[in-house]
This record gives sequence, C-alpha cells and structure tokens, in this order.
Amino acid sequence: MNEIKRLATSDDDFPTRLAALLAWESVSDAGVQRTVAEIIREVRAGGDAALLDCTARLDRWTPSSAASLEIPRERLEQAWRLIPAAQREALEQAAERIRAYAEHQRLVDWAYREPNGTLLGQQVRPLDRVGLYVPGGKAAYPSSVLMNAVPAKVAGVGELIMVVPTPDGESNELVLAAARVAGVDRAFAVGGAQAVAALAYGTSTIPRVDKIVGPGNIYVATAKRAVFGQVGIDMVAGPSEILVVCDGETDPDWIAMDLFSQAEHDEDAQSILVSWHGDFLDRVAASIDRLLPTMEREGIIAAALRGRGALIQARDLDDAIEVANEIAPEHLELSVADPESIVGRIRHAGAIFMGRYTAEALGDYCAGPNHVLPTSRTARFSSPLGVYDFQKRSSLIMASRTGAAELSRTASVLARGEGLTAHARSAEYRMEGPDE
Repeated sequence: MNEIKRLATSDDDFPTRLAALLAWESVSDAGVQRTVAEIIREVRAGGDAALLDCTARLDRWTPSSAASLEIPRERLEQAWRLIPAAQREALEQAAERIRAYAEHQRLVDWAYREPNGTLLGQQVRPLDRVGLYVPGGKAAYPSSVLMNAVPAKVAGVGELIMVVPTPDGESNELVLAAARVAGVDRAFAVGGAQAVAALAYGTSTIPRVDKIVGPGNIYVATAKRAVFGQVGIDMVAGPSEILVVCDGETDPDWIAMDLFSQAEHDEDAQSILVSWHGDFLDRVAASIDRLLPTMEREGIIAAALRGRGALIQARDLDDAIEVANEIAPEHLELSVADPESIVGRIRHAGAIFMGRYTAEALGDYCAGPNHVLPTSRTARFSSPLGVYDFQKRSSLIMASRTGAAELSRTASVLARGEGLTAHARSAEYRMEGPDE
C-alpha cells in the first residue's frame, strides 16, 4: 500500500503538520550556490571559450566552434517536418489557444488631463530582447516553449533567444518544432547555469538579454536568482504542486490520476487532496493503491506522494476553502458541483481549475492560460506568467504652467522637509516661470 499522509483539520497539531508538509527551500544549498557562482564567473570572464568548456564538461559533447552552438532556422524547420502530423496539429492548436488568451492581456497606453492642463499617463513598450530557457534531456517540455514564447511575441518582444541543453549532442525534435511554431528568433544548444550567465552578460555569440524566463533544474534556478538585477527573471520556481478540493462526488479514480499528474514530475512534487468526507478520502486512497502500479513513472509518483503528498479531512466546505487559501497552491482544482459559487472566495492560487471535468492537465498544454505559475506559496503575492511580464511601463508627466505652480508649492514644502534644497529650488523656479 502506498504511504500517503492523512491529516485532519480538527487535530490539534494540524497547523504544525501542514506547515511541515508545505515547507520547501526553493533554491539550493551552499554547494550548489558555489558551483553556480563559479560557472557565472567563468562565463563572464571567458565568454564563448567558457561556454564551449562547460558544454564539453557538463553536456558531454564538444562543439566545433562557438558559432556551432547556434541552432539554425533550417534545423527548426526540419524538426517541424520530421514530427508526426498529429503532433504538428496539436502544437498549432495549443499555440493558437495560448495566443488568443494572451491577446486579452495586453497593457495599453493611457493618459488624462487635469483641469489646469497637466497631463499624466502611462506609456507601455515591449522588452527589446528576452531569453527563454528550455529544459533538455529527460525533462524536455515543448509546452513550456509555447507558454513562454507565445506571450512574449504577443507583447511585441523584439528578439526572443532560446537556449536549450543538448546532452550528448542530442536534440529533442518536439522542442525544436515548438520553437518554430512559437516564433523563436534564435536558438542555441547550451544549457545549465552557463546558459543563464551567457544570456545575462552576453558573449560574442549569444546576445545579452533584458529578461530570462523559463523552467530549469536547481542549477538553473540558482543561476537565475544570482543574475537577477543584471536582468529581469520570471520567477524562481519550486517543485510542481496540485491541491484538489472535492465534495466527494467525483470519481475517485479521476482524483487519484489528477494527484499523479503532478507527482510524476519529480520526487519533490506535491499532491494534496482536501475533502470533508472521510469515506471519500478512503476511496481515493484505494484508487491510488490500485492505479499506481499501472503508471510508467510509478517510482517517482510513489516517492512524491510519500514525501510531500497528503489526504486532508476538513470539517466542511468553508474549512476546506480556508485550507486552500493557507496552502496557496500552484494548481487548484475545485472538483465540486458549483465551483462558480465559491471561486470568489479563493484568495491565493496560481491557476484555478473549476468543475469535475477540468483536469489540471488541460491547463498544462492547451486550455489557453499560462502554465508558468507561482509555486511554494508564492501565489500569495505573485501571478501567472503573461504578456504583462514582457512589457514595461513608463510614467508620463507634462505639467502646464498653472499645474507646475500648484505642484511646485507642494514639492517645495516636502523637499525642504527632507533637507533636499536643490529639489526644492528646482521646483520653486517653476512657480513663477516665463509665459508659455
């Protein structure tokens, strides 16, 4: 029988046990940080030569030159032709749905004039160049290419640079085909912390970018945190998570498989079910035991459920909602009869999947909303990746003569209160300026 924790909100030690279950250090230990810092130093100092050395040492293949790290456009087209027609159709349909959703997220310019003629507003512009990190090897996710690249292109990013590791020199055809569909401008066969460093600081071959997005392993996540400030980043993501709130009326096999869908990512993934029906929790536990041996990634799923999974019995629906808000999950399934009546009470979640038929897997691939979501309870203060992450805003201020006189009086008082005389006098000059 698979060992998965059973908790109950009525237990005195529930808050302590829940906190222990949710605890996660999202980046790395000191050893990983030292390794990443050294790689970043090597790339900053050695540029392309360091990239070639890291690729040979860490990805186990030796490029003939730095220029050979670039994956030509023709190679993306070749991958597109080589994959089965069903995969081409799926990529196109997913990209179109992601694009349609992203179109609704565009930030736009706006401005207004005050009665005295002063203009205030906001100007929105896309980022010039963005770097997209795509995992390679065992973790090859074409869906992540679409989810990161399509919103960037909708935002109007001038140049999208993809980096993808090719362990032992082997490429993933579906990833390259996804890059073609999503509109990636340039692609490079380099990964790990060295790729993040190259994007952040630039080399002769790989151009420096303004922001780095995309998932990666612990070394990639640590490198992204290390270069933040030099460039922007999307987030430092932890393991994948799912929380299912169920009223006990959904097929327990469906719920078990939904829990598996995140647990199969890796041993640190987190899958939690909350219900106020103890007998339903028992039925789901039985489904887990019966279905687990049928899964290709049985060992990974079992380890994830044993290490960070849980079946939680709440007192009632209200109690379950409070548990959900405390957990602030990456993915939240409201597997209940009337999800629309309670969704407004959810304060913290990366994405909310409403109703019995809305499997989280639909959001991972093709529903339309982005699958790059806040993890490790960061949904309390952050949001899914979207078009707005590839746009920046500039404030617009144009004071009329009358407006300047009014604003300058206020500014002068506050500036002198702060002891910043030059600020005050700069404003005061405008109090009695020349006629317009």
